[in-house]
Amino acid sequence: MANSDENCGTFFAAKLLGLSVGTVQTLVRTNELTAWETQSGHRRISMASIRQYQRKNDLAVIPEAGQFLKLLVVEGDTFLLDSFNSTVNSWPLPVDVTAMSSALEALRDIHTLQPDVLITDLKMPGMDGFELLRTLRANASFSSMVLVSMTGLSPAEVTERGGLPAHTVTVQKPVDMLWFRGFLAAMVAFRQF
Repeated sequence: MANSDENCGTFFAAKLLGLSVGTVQTLVRTNELTAWETQSGHRRISMASIRQYQRKNDLAVIPEAGQFLKLLVVEGDTFLLDSFNSTVNSWPLPVDVTAMSSALEALRDIHTLQPDVLITDLKMPGMDGFELLRTLRANASFSSMVLVSMTGLSPAEVTERGGLPAHTVTVQKPVDMLWFRGFLAAMVAFRQF
């Protein structure tokens, strides 16, 4: 069951607490941290329970809501998805990354996750990134979400497929991860004002 307070994924909780992912999973199993699963099976951990655990154990308190960035990565190639996810998680940035392998999975959980930034591949089986981006941009609930497309398609091929919604940032594959790190760092800094 989704909780109304701020929440994060297991990897980000581990980063915040300075613990291993396995230890965080144990804290969830022993009910020391409150967690639930999204419709697609992604674990979300209550930030309030993380703060309570930190106070109880005299640990540094995590940032308040809005001081970290929620990133949703949608990529059909599981090798690229895992690589992207592990790279972003290794950076010392307050970014909670959720990785999904399909646009339908993303749409199923988007209301629960409420990402600040969504980065999606355009070419995926089933519902592609074009349709995902258009669906999100057409919904007023996601008007402030930053949309990023990553593609190997040329600008002419993107135009042939109907183009992208206004204000979509487009990056070519392979994604320059140094650029993307700077992009996320700027987004985090902007949110903290």
